[in-house]
Amino acid sequence: MSEAAASLAGAVAPLRAAQYDWSAAGVQAALAACFHPDAVIRLCHPFGTLAGPESFYRSALAPLAAALPDLERRDWIVMEGTDEDGAAWVGCGGSYMGTFAAPFLGIPPTGRLAHMRFHEFYRIEAGRVVEVQAIWDIPELMMQAGSWPLAPSLGREFCVPGPASGDGLHRAPRDEATSAASCALVIDMLTHMTRHPAQGGPEVMEMPRFWHERMNWYGPAGIGTARGIEGFRTVHQIPFLAAMPDRAQNPEGTKHHFFADNHYVAVTGWPNMAQTITGGGWLGIAPTGQRVTLRSLDFWRIEARRIRENWVLVDLLDLYDQIGVDVFARLRELTHGRHPGSAPAMMEPV
Repeated sequence: MSEAAASLAGAVAPLRAAQYDWSAAGVQAALAACFHPDAVIRLCHPFGTLAGPESFYRSALAPLAAALPDLERRDWIVMEGTDEDGAAWVGCGGSYMGTFAAPFLGIPPTGRLAHMRFHEFYRIEAGRVVEVQAIWDIPELMMQAGSWPLAPSLGREFCVPGPASGDGLHRAPRDEATSAASCALVIDMLTHMTRHPAQGGPEVMEMPRFWHERMNWYGPAGIGTARGIEGFRTVHQIPFLAAMPDRAQNPEGTKHHFFADNHYVAVTGWPNMAQTITGGGWLGIAPTGQRVTLRSLDFWRIEARRIRENWVLVDLLDLYDQIGVDVFARLRELTHGRHPGSAPAMMEPV
């Protein structure tokens, strides 16, 4: 990374390091050092918007560490850039991992290794974090506990990997021209995708022009991972558009923050999509006729001028909350009678 990029990514480096060798004192000290006292933390459902780093720690980080007492953070993408408004962002993707030893948000513990993907975007001003937009893949943890209470995924569920190129954390110095070209490619791709179905069939998206034939699309738990263009269309796009064909036609109240770092592009927004559920087929949701908003935090990796990998997290729990489905109430019903406290220690081998 360039000196400027290293300085920008360095704004969250103490927090990343403290969350790798996790201790309460270390994480709290890193939050105090990295965050402005008035920072706004926009976290996925059920946490909501939190005010300041202490609230972030008390409401979200401490309960997670209590559930996974040997918790560690493993980043596989760290990138930075400025959005169209000139705001500076650092984007991090990875997994929280540890032994699931005590309940988390009512999810029963397994006593075994667990993983929960995160996409966390930090807006930086004067070297400190002033805003966070983050999704934790809580449904992924539910699935590992055998307690996902809603429709099964169409795609593959597994511990999502980092970039196949191996350069998610360490890359060549950031080049403005390369970064701008990568961002333009992704935005052009998204523009073409929104032409379907309003302007024609799948051909108007020109997907082979933008997507590598061996692409991986890493969707959130509840949707799953897809391989190749046809896999992506089968697992996600066709059901999604069948349910909400007015995708990208309602920009009011939404915002996108695109930024790029060489061959990596990211977008965040809270929310960044709004559409109406008028058909069936996506996640088993009935056609309610209700307009909903979506928070989608994404990373793309460009290879040979096409998209080879795309990591996507959608705040599905917030979507279900909007349509009146209390996922956590269903979780409690599904797991009723299970051991409510800490998981028993694993037996030592004889």
